[in-house]
Amino acid sequence: MRISREEAVDLFKNGNILELGKIAEGVRKDKHPDDVVTFIIDRNINYTNICTSECKFCAFYKKYGVRDAEAYILSKEQIFGKIRETKELSGTQILLQGGLNPDIGIDYYLGLLNDIKEKFNIHIHAFSPPEITFIADSNGITVKETIGLLKEAGLGSVPGGGAEILVDRVRKKISPNKINSRQWLEVMEEVHLAGLNSSATMMFGTIETDEDIIEHLFELRNLQDKTGGFKAFIPWSFQSKNTALNPRGVYGHYYLKVLAVSRIVLDNFDNIQASWVTQGAKMGQAALSFGANDMGSTMLEENVVKAAGTTNSAVDEKLMVRLIKDAGFIPAQRINNYDRIKFY
Repeated sequence: MRISREEAVDLFKNGNILELGKIAEGVRKDKHPDDVVTFIIDRNINYTNICTSECKFCAFYKKYGVRDAEAYILSKEQIFGKIRETKELSGTQILLQGGLNPDIGIDYYLGLLNDIKEKFNIHIHAFSPPEITFIADSNGITVKETIGLLKEAGLGSVPGGGAEILVDRVRKKISPNKINSRQWLEVMEEVHLAGLNSSATMMFGTIETDEDIIEHLFELRNLQDKTGGFKAFIPWSFQSKNTALNPRGVYGHYYLKVLAVSRIVLDNFDNIQASWVTQGAKMGQAALSFGANDMGSTMLEENVVKAAGTTNSAVDEKLMVRLIKDAGFIPAQRINNYDRIKFY
């Protein structure tokens, strides 16, 4: 019997955190009875930090049309250099995301994808729904056409960025220039219909209510019922330093509560990812007892969260394996589709 929206709200507001952890752990155990916890070796490459969206929670972007010494667009050679380094460290994927920059035309995106596929054997996980919508609108074509062109050029899957909270009352305050919740869901539906998988995310800890968090989860569950295209869900807490928002205060116990309730509600998601990047390695370990079955990426490079003042130490392959083993699980390196390619 699936949990209802009303039951989920009650559980989130009134549930004992340890009891929630036990329930979520039971769900994880049912889906992954072998106690294997996976991770991926990849790199975040932000191809530009110039963005017209100007989200209040973001400390990474540089304003479009304003002269700024730190504003950039990466050249192909710079991106190729980062990919070579990733490959040398046994990386299997790059995560390619950037700001909404009007100076970048569709030829940049398509040419970049084509050249990466020609030069490297690596999976391209790229372009969140706001970026895809921006490319479509900038070129007067549909989202469906845009996804088709990107896929043909080499796009392998789509990250879940730009979801924040899928409640427009919240979005209008924290990211008024970004696509709305309906558009985000429609892009993801088109991504799945095109035969590509994606992840889904949630950024919490700004101005949203507990009910908004549950609304977000049910929007994702409903779309997953329809398409089955989400591979994983990643909830992470807002990092506030250097941003235009004051956080309402999200601590470790609240993160674990969100994670556990997410695992319970999202019964049609196979994988829930721990967010050690925002929470730290030790909390990432704790998340494995609250429903998470994946530790995400070794994150050879990360710029967006770092710009907001969060500098949790990098977790390389060796440390990732030790963290998983010390938490009582079996570590395995995975690829984008969660196939396991190496056990430790």
